[in-house]
Amino acid sequence: MQITRQADYAIRAVLYLSKLDPGERAATGIVAREQSIPPSFLAKIISQLSIAGLLHTSRGARGGVMLAREAQDISLLDVVEAIDGPITLNECVLDTGACVLGDDCELREVWCAAQDELVTRLKATTFSQMVPSVN
Repeated sequence: MQITRQADYAIRAVLYLSKLDPGERAATGIVAREQSIPPSFLAKIISQLSIAGLLHTSRGARGGVMLAREAQDISLLDVVEAIDGPITLNECVLDTGACVLGDDCELREVWCAAQDELVTRLKATTFSQMVPSVN
């Protein structure tokens, strides 16, 4: 399993914004340049993150993008799912009918457990944990 490039860019953008002072905005061009994200790609990502309630955007001379919630209230899972949708390691995790073996499959339990562990880890990891604190 590999997250999409779009989700990776989204994580990098949110991490960059997490390092700003609370309420501080950043121009999307600066975020794109600092995080090596193609600007046109970043515009789409910011739109998706804004719709998901993770970012606020504003236009104009004093415009830019900022976190909609505190970094401690945004998890890696929030960002990945805002971009890629729910994490699914195998289609049988959500739908036993997707596999010809159904409930008799020896692997389904492993896939379900692995997915649960991944989702739990991503949900427990917030952006404030990844930003070095200033003492």
